Amino acid sequence: MNSYDFIMALVIAFLASIIFTGIIQWLAKKLRIVDKPNSERKIHKKPVPLLGGLAIFLSFNLVVLFYALITNDLTGDTIYLKNILGISLGTLILMVGGVLDDKYNLKSYLQIIWPILAIIAVIVMGVGIDSVTNPVGDGVLSLDTHVFKLFWHNGILYKITLLADVFTFFWLLGMIYTTKLLDGLDGLVSGVTIIAAIFMFFVALNRGDIIQYDIALLAMILVGVFAGFLVFNWNPASIFLGEGGSTMAGFLLGSISIISGSKVGVTLMLLSIPVLDFLWTIIRRLMEKRSPFASADKKHLHHRLLDAGFPVKKAVAFLYLISIAFGLLAYYFQDLGWNVLGTILLVMVVFMLILAYLYKRQKEHAKLDLN
Repeated sequence: MNSYDFIMALVIAFLASIIFTGIIQWLAKKLRIVDKPNSERKIHKKPVPLLGGLAIFLSFNLVVLFYALITNDLTGDTIYLKNILGISLGTLILMVGGVLDDKYNLKSYLQIIWPILAIIAVIVMGVGIDSVTNPVGDGVLSLDTHVFKLFWHNGILYKITLLADVFTFFWLLGMIYTTKLLDGLDGLVSGVTIIAAIFMFFVALNRGDIIQYDIALLAMILVGVFAGFLVFNWNPASIFLGEGGSTMAGFLLGSISIISGSKVGVTLMLLSIPVLDFLWTIIRRLMEKRSPFASADKKHLHHRLLDAGFPVKKAVAFLYLISIAFGLLAYYFQDLGWNVLGTILLVMVVFMLILAYLYKRQKEHAKLDLN
């Protein structure tokens, strides 16, 4: 596989996304499935079509299944066909839940059902984290010590790996809700997903032990799909990701990072600031005696950027730059190895500095408004 193959995959995915997003945008208007600016949390001024998750689902799976079933380029040494089918099934579940939420605005306890079912689908189809880096020492911690064999099919063992499956479940749930809660500004989740997938692409082609062409191809397809959607989703957006699209972004990034066998740390580094914002949101809501999975509020990092006087496009660009900066750190340290606790400390310090800067700027912005 050469650079031409990756460029072709990018172009095909981009064009498929452009076509499907245009169709779904028209359909959402026709069915009146739109996001109305009926609360102070929403910054758009007129109704915007939803159902973006349906466009992402159709374009991603059309291209992926073509490369998996027709060309066989996605079923190499790293990815099994059952993994691809599990991811496709997971995106189908998220798409169905997303369409229902976009149409009927489901309660939070009903919204979480679909991510849980999607995660179970990929776990059953063999997507799991077998080991993690030891956060307090050298080496790795094995998660495949408690294995319950179910059955063999086509030479492949289907099994339950207790610790690995539990860790995988919470990893994917965290990724899903990170991108879900991040989806508050036009183009933010789409752009961050593109950035993360680009770094996954380069990491897959520059591993010291083995070059993962199939993972690189899958990452490039993801780039093309969200780049095509971003054409419509850039401020001012003419279509939103909706529940299905925002959860699908984290689900796909999390799943690909697991299949690759080495990019969980890279993905976590890329999304470190949004992840920390997500964790802080959970803590804050529990302190307020609210459900951590309650409806979105206006206290996320991207909202604080707006309160500090950033226009939407500059706020999104600022968060893009943070993702790129941490992506470069992750890419550089993948060969040198990194101290997990040191990385967590670094991210927390950066997060606190950003909050301090925004607090200072917000006060200055409030004074200007008063004057």
